[in-house]
Amino acid sequence: MLYIRSLTFNFVFYVNLIVQMILWTPYYFLSPRHRAWFVPKFWSRTSMWLYEKIAGTKNEITGRENLPEGSFILAPKHQSFWDAIAFFPFLQDPLYILKRELTWIPFFGWYIMKMRMIPVHRGSRSKALKAVVAATKEEMARNPRQLIIYPEGTRRAPGDEPAYKYGIVEIYTQLGVPVVPVAHVAGLYWPRRKFLRYPGTIKARFLPPIPPGLSKDEFMARLIGETEAACDQFLMDAARGPNPPALPPTAVKRLQELDNAARTKV
Repeated sequence: MLYIRSLTFNFVFYVNLIVQMILWTPYYFLSPRHRAWFVPKFWSRTSMWLYEKIAGTKNEITGRENLPEGSFILAPKHQSFWDAIAFFPFLQDPLYILKRELTWIPFFGWYIMKMRMIPVHRGSRSKALKAVVAATKEEMARNPRQLIIYPEGTRRAPGDEPAYKYGIVEIYTQLGVPVVPVAHVAGLYWPRRKFLRYPGTIKARFLPPIPPGLSKDEFMARLIGETEAACDQFLMDAARGPNPPALPPTAVKRLQELDNAARTKV
């Protein structure tokens, strides 16, 4: 049954994407940019609805009161394709940094550039970072925008040791806007590089914003500490639930570490 539901959802997920891109094309490209955001946000919401109805996975996203007005940085934990599509409907005018090559894909690339995303050339890291900061500042000066950055860069398994990149520190320092960490363990239910989609409830939370102006070390310590603490709690809740998902080795190891730490405190 798990295999059949996963197969069905994966098929319907991509059919939904293709059909909506075709059906909404006239509205999307003829509408002003702020109105055109309805299309990808509607696709995201319908995808989450299909995910619940077919795969049996609910989404419980809390902490919307922690999203500031105006421009800010959203810094989600990156474990799954789920976190690439679940959060932007909550933002007024999201902004992504993406590989330049994605803009070359016919149709898909046109959709991306309509929203004035920031393409980056993967050459010199220092040059790329400067270009990203300059382009983001320009966008935020034109309109309040919410930059979505994955601090660890690539998807990591639930419970894996944190590996935060220094790039977000530089961007935080240069932009001077709040950073909202986002905690979740979606990788337990929508695993990276895997076909199966496990039933259950994905819990995610927008954490209180980290204000601008902190030192680089203080900012990084708060970002890692607050994000990982919330993710640990979600991991324990999932493992102790009535229908726990299959746990990857990284999650099992992390739960053992948390259990040992709790026993030491007693």
